[in-house]
Parts: sequence; C-alpha cells; structure tokens
Amino acid sequence: MEFEAVIGLEIHAQLLTNTKIFCGCRSKFGDAPNTHGCPVCLGLPGSLPVLNRRVVEMAILAGLATGCAIVEKSIFARKNYFYPDLPKGYQISQYDQPVCENGSVEIHINEKSRRIGLTRIHLEEDAGKLIHDQDVDSLFDVNRCGTPLIEIVSEPDIRSPGEAYAFLTSLKQILEYLNVCDCNMEEGSLRCDANLSIRPRGEKKLGTKTELKNMNSFRGVEKALEYEYRRQVDVVSSGGTIIQQTFQWDAGKNITVPMRGKESAPDYRYFPEPDLVPLVVTESLIEEMREKMPELPQAKYSRFREQYNLNDEHVQVLTDSRFVADYFEKAVSFCKNTKLTANWVMGEVLRMCKEKRCDVDKLAVTPKRLGSLLSLVDGGIISTNAAKKIFNRVEQEDMEPEYLVEEMGLKQISDAPALEVAVKQILDAHPEEVKRFKEGQKKLRSFFVGQVMKMTKGKGNPKEINRILSKMLVD
Repeated sequence: MEFEAVIGLEIHAQLLTNTKIFCGCRSKFGDAPNTHGCPVCLGLPGSLPVLNRRVVEMAILAGLATGCAIVEKSIFARKNYFYPDLPKGYQISQYDQPVCENGSVEIHINEKSRRIGLTRIHLEEDAGKLIHDQDVDSLFDVNRCGTPLIEIVSEPDIRSPGEAYAFLTSLKQILEYLNVCDCNMEEGSLRCDANLSIRPRGEKKLGTKTELKNMNSFRGVEKALEYEYRRQVDVVSSGGTIIQQTFQWDAGKNITVPMRGKESAPDYRYFPEPDLVPLVVTESLIEEMREKMPELPQAKYSRFREQYNLNDEHVQVLTDSRFVADYFEKAVSFCKNTKLTANWVMGEVLRMCKEKRCDVDKLAVTPKRLGSLLSLVDGGIISTNAAKKIFNRVEQEDMEPEYLVEEMGLKQISDAPALEVAVKQILDAHPEEVKRFKEGQKKLRSFFVGQVMKMTKGKGNPKEINRILSKMLVD
C-alpha cells in the first residue's frame, strides 16, 4: 500500500518590537538574565496587561502579505497549563477569534509552484526560558516572558518534508522583507512545530497525527518529518496503530523521541482574557499598514528579471534576502553594469559576509564603495584581480577604493601606443610561437597575453592587449 504524508506546521515568530507585548519591559535577546522583568511579566497580583500597538501593526502586515482576512474584532484568551517557564500558570493568546484568517503562502519545488493555505495568524506572548546546563538545577530567565509572538498555523496542505522546507523558506522571506521578525532560529526568534499523519494515497480521511518539537533549523524540520513519516508507515504496515503524542527531535541521533501524550484544545481550558478588552482593528489602520507594505519577494523577483535583465540564478540569490536585494540596487545606482554588479554581490560580497558572519549592511564595503570600485573595472581603469585586492583592503581598513587604486599603484595601462610597443616586443622575441599561432595553434594567444602582462607588471589592460594582438597577428 502506498501512503501519503499530511503535514501542517505551526510557526512562532518573535516580533521585532522594542518592548514586550503587554508591558514596557525591553524585548531584547542576549541581555543578562532576569534584567527585563516586571509584575506583568510574572503575573503578580494586581498587575494588568496593556496591549502594545506596534505588535498589532506587525500582525496585520504579516496577514496582508499572506493574503489573510484581517478580522475586525478579535479576542485574547487564557491558555492554561503548568510549566516551570510560565510563572503565571497561563499564557495570553488568541484562540477561536484570531486577528488574521484564511491566507496562503506560495511555494516553489521541483520547478512547480503551488499555494499552502494558512488557517490563521494570531497574537500571543512567549513564555520564559529554562537553562539546563549551567547548574545542578534548571535555571529560569524571565527576560523572554511576554515577548510578542505571532503564531502562523498552516492548513494540512503540505504533502512532503521537501514541501515543508519550501514553505518555511518562503515564509521566512516574507517575514524578513516585512521586517517584523529576524527569523534567527538559533536565538529562538523563529520556532516551528510540525504535525504529521499518514493515509493511503487517494484517501480523504485524515489519520492520527503526531507532533514534532525541538527542531532548530529548516533542514532539521525536513529530517524530522522524513523520519516520522517512515516510522508511521512502518507501524501501520506491521499492523500497529498510531498514537496521538508529542515527539522531540534528537538531532544528534536523527530520531524522534516520545515526550508526552498530545494535548487537545479542551486540555488548555481556554477562556476569554478578563483583563483585556476585545481587539478592534479599524479599516483605517488596515489601509495604513497596506500603504507601508514593502515590495514582497515574488514581486521583487519578477521586477529584477525584467528591469536588470538577469538570469534566474542571479535573481534567486539577489532577492533571497531583502538586505542583499537592497544592497544590490544601491550598488547598481553607482555602477550601471548590472551583470558585473550582480556577479560581485553574489561572489565577493556574500563571501565576505560569510567570513565575517554578518549581514551585508554591516560591511565596510558599502554599496557606494562597491559601485565605485566596479565602475573602475567596467571603465578599464583597473583589472578584476586588482579590484579584488582593493575590495579586501576596503573591508579591512575602511578606506575609499579610489584612494587605494592610487596608493597601491594598480591603475591599468590602457594607452594604446604604449601597449602596442609592448606587444610588438613580445611578438618579435617569440617568432617561433608566432609562426605556430598562424599555423592554427590559437591557444598561444593566452601565452602572448601573459608575456605582455608580465612585461607591464600586471598593469596592462587585457582587453586592449587582445585587441592589439588580433591586429598585429593578422598583419
């Protein structure tokens, strides 16, 4: 019997606000433990939550970008459960009346596109953080309590681990373009839980699902789903029954490990949050957010292809990140050779980012400096090899490329009369090679170019040298 996977994803994205969702405490990763807490974070008696407007605006942006309907009136609820990182004993979330409903995300896989439905996007607060490896006991950090989240819940439309990876990649792009989440899974600002069930191919009825947690990368999600799919197929094929439960992904052993029985909504005893009024979203606020909507990845992809006449590989890399796309467009405003600029951004710029482990906007080689440097290459003032040396110096010493050209003495010799003298001297010194070239050994051209470059100490303009060689060898 052939089975198919039915997969749904639940993504928690921390919003890039300065303060928490229901209080004025700073929302910042990496600060000293327990430095951002207050009675609201801890749920102390008498404390009252106040909703952060910026959180609502970011949720609306995410909803509009994914084609959701923005709900005029939504309700916050208490989700009750006991866990050491939840000092209040409940989490303020949204349940049956979320702020965004019925959207979709387009994915691209195996050269095909299709849309994965979104059930909802709702607002909630994050729990605190437990640290298990610094003491004999687990330690609790209140800093993350109350950090604003949107939870994005997909429909069970995903049919393979590969599609799940493509969905997460597309969603991450959208969130980064909106600048509502930095999507750093290592820091926990983007977290994903997955639900998977199997059924005979062609069957409409859903099987019993299991939940997968503790996956800290998109590839980790893909691997965990692959393992769980095979496990469920093996269980059913051998006559067993799938039990609804939650598994933890062990990345070291590449296996899923049972954690607990899977909860259902009644277990959480949801009821309306008594300390918060309903969230009413006006049409004017929706329109305000619509006007602030940046160009989204798919639209930018199409525009780059048309406006800059680049191939699919170039466009895919350049639009993968909003920061890279912005960097490229700014650089192109200083160097009009779009293909040259695209190649350098994809090559030297991203190489430098990888080496320094930073985003492009943190480089000393700014778009203006890169564009200025490439204009010198495009104009034949310096060679590509010289430009790479200058590029590295600019990054290391935070200097202007035009100054380094002069300081390093890397300006190319493009003066035709001077190069003609050099080419003639090389040809006169190698009559045997000239004879063999004219007899058909055309690969000797690179030998002549190399000799002229050696004579000019690497400063000769290769393009001009080749032009002169063509003229003299024919003559």
